Order: sequence, then structure tokens, then C-alpha cells
Amino acid sequence: MAGFRSLAYQVRDARNDRALRRHSLRRCLERFAPYGHRATWWHLCDRHGIAPEDRAADPLRLVAALEELEEARAVWLEYERQFAERRRREKHHGLRRPEWAWGGSGDAVVRCADPGVRPEGALGEVLRRLVTALESQPGTGCPVCGEQELRWPAHMPRQRRGPRSGHRDWEGAWAWDGPVCAGCGIVVPRPALAASASAADPASTGAA
Repeated sequence: MAGFRSLAYQVRDARNDRALRRHSLRRCLERFAPYGHRATWWHLCDRHGIAPEDRAADPLRLVAALEELEEARAVWLEYERQFAERRRREKHHGLRRPEWAWGGSGDAVVRCADPGVRPEGALGEVLRRLVTALESQPGTGCPVCGEQELRWPAHMPRQRRGPRSGHRDWEGAWAWDGPVCAGCGIVVPRPALAASASAADPASTGAA
């Protein structure tokens, strides 16, 4: 299976026809798609003037979209690297406090609940805002746009209380997902939210 860098090379390779270069860009999203595959594709198309179904898109536009995706990927990989280093240092010193980091590959880092509703700005800019929030004290609003109105879905998995006071353990993929921002449409990562911002979460009250 081709990796992200191999696929990026195919997008840039002028010897490839337009259809292959477009296909390679779409496959890059299987390795890294910050908003989810479809939302990220639509975002790149909107930003770089590519018709989503155009199989003969302008190669210059495809490369510009790739460069935006690569920048965002570099931002996130650096966050993951620094997070892993910090956790190793803390464990060496016996610190075992609960922490969060995204460990997925290809899945959404900051998923959009509706692919048609996405944050403004370049992907790298949005991820920098998210990283800043994850490295700061949890807040009460959206870490990307600052919107305070966060909408929790009516049905979410129940939380399990861990052995440490105040530590919440969430089942499956919901360990990362939080409420939907009413402003930019992202599914706010739970680690970016203070306890007070989770008060409206149905799962926190035992609702099914």
C-alpha cells in the first residue's frame, strides 16, 4: 500500500496524466484527512478552484491543494511527536496522569459533522489553533473559531468512571469526539473542553 509521500510524489509527477494525479491526491486523504475524507476533499476543492468530480483537474491546482494538505499534516505530526516525547519524560518521572492524543492514521483529527460546514482558513491554520488549545488549559468554547454554542448529540455512549478521581473513560471512537460547534461545524475534541463545558453532555448524566 502506497504511503502518503509516495502518493504525493505521484500528484507532482508531470509524467502522470491528470486523472492519475487527481486520484493520487484523493488517496492521500486515505492517509490524512483532518476533517474526514469527504469534508477535507470539498475543502481543498473550494480553496483551490477544483470541481469535486473533475477527473482532469488542472495539475497546478492539484499541487496547490496537496501543499495545503502537506502543511497541515506536518503541523499534526509535530504535535504528535512532541506529545510522545512529553509522555515519555512524564512516565520516566512516574507521572501517570490521564492525557489524550490522537493516534489515528487517516481518520479525522477535527471531524466536521456536516461535510458542507467547515472552518474558514487553511487546514494548517486550523490545526495550529487546535494544537494550541490541546496544549493549553481546557476551555469552554470551540478551540478553532471560539464559538461558545456547542451542541451535544442527543444519543451518546455512556462514560465509565476510571480509578482516578475526575478521569472520564469513553468508549470507542467517542473517546475523542465531543459536541458540535454551532459556528464552524467541527466535532470539538473532548480534551479541549473544561469540565464545565461538558455539563450538557447527555452521557455525563447517564442518559442513553
